[in-house]
Amino acid sequence: MLAEKLLLNLLITISPVLLYSVLTDQKRKLDSPIICGLLQSTAALLCMIFSYANYGFNWDLRYVPLVIAFLYAGPIAGGMVLTTIIAARLLMGGDTVLFGLVNTSLIAIIPIHIMKSFWGYTPNKRVLITALIGAWSLLVCFLSLTVHQSLEGQAVNINTNIPDLLIVGIIDTIAIAISAKLNEGLVERSIMRVEIQKSEKLNTLGELAASIAHEVRNPLTVVKGFLQLMQQEEKGKNYDYFSLVLSELGRAESIINDYLNFAKPQFDKIEEFPLVDVLTEVKMLLDPLALKQGVQLHSYLDSGDFHLFTDRNQLKQALVNLIKNAIEATSEGGKVTITLKQIDHYAYIYIADTGKGMNHEQLSRIGTLFYTTKDKGTGLGTSVSLRIIETMKGKVSYKSKLGIGTEVTMILPEGKKELVNI
Repeated sequence: MLAEKLLLNLLITISPVLLYSVLTDQKRKLDSPIICGLLQSTAALLCMIFSYANYGFNWDLRYVPLVIAFLYAGPIAGGMVLTTIIAARLLMGGDTVLFGLVNTSLIAIIPIHIMKSFWGYTPNKRVLITALIGAWSLLVCFLSLTVHQSLEGQAVNINTNIPDLLIVGIIDTIAIAISAKLNEGLVERSIMRVEIQKSEKLNTLGELAASIAHEVRNPLTVVKGFLQLMQQEEKGKNYDYFSLVLSELGRAESIINDYLNFAKPQFDKIEEFPLVDVLTEVKMLLDPLALKQGVQLHSYLDSGDFHLFTDRNQLKQALVNLIKNAIEATSEGGKVTITLKQIDHYAYIYIADTGKGMNHEQLSRIGTLFYTTKDKGTGLGTSVSLRIIETMKGKVSYKSKLGIGTEVTMILPEGKKELVNI
């Protein structure tokens, strides 16, 4: 009878994830902790209704929705489930009501304390942590049963208790592991949805850029050439106007080149070169800008033997954009540090500044077209840089705190001419 009740509870505990998946597929606005809290609260309540009474306790899987809600949906959903369990246990009454409330409180403590750091782990580790918390709930219940039987003057019958507790333990572990896995599936699908939407936008813009950029750049080049000829012959008061017009044409040409690079980075000259040489050149190039901004620009380059086989100029453009952003984000008296390290066959480039930093929302939008935190700018520079590094099979990640600064981590795989299949 115990096993049948717990298997029914198992089906109840996984049903909120399935329902939640259906609801969030139909209407994106339902993707909220309140909906998750309602579903998990209902599951916890149904588990308590269909429980198995023995030893003065009600045996069920009410703590599975509690743990899942706190870890995967946050404090609002977890608080809703916790309130539901406590209220239901008070209404049920009985001699062991105090034990039930103490058990619930002790079990809730762990997910409450780790839910902030929970998302810093890998998916498999998150499932493992969830299962371990499930084991903690079983230990609490076992200790509670032992204390209750001792207070009642009953001898603790291991031969009777252990088999039942093993059944509870096995089914509880299966239930919480399945629920965690299903939730990880939802998380992965949500990430994939965002990535697909982002990819569609990038592809659309790439096609648009590729179709019009060449057509716009050609007449622009002709106009620029004639203006340069006219400027050479002009010696009157209009001379300064020519310089201004040519400067703006150069700016427009630069933006068009950014679009072309974003649509499809052109690696015209593939060559093998030491990465440290490029970083040294970029630092020398940006030293005057840092000096003008009153920012200290330091570099610590310890991987002189690390070689790449790619377009040197494209890599230099990406590095210039990212380091220039760091300098411009740093106020006078601040510092920007460039660090190069080699780990196995990968180069790690860290660009750290002591600027104003970014909040979580700003970080999430880094690399989005036309998004910039600068007063002036198109937002294309960072997008182009990320696209160049991506084409080189590298990765770029950001860490930032408001008022402290930002650190950009660029990871590039080693490449040598004899190892690369062109």
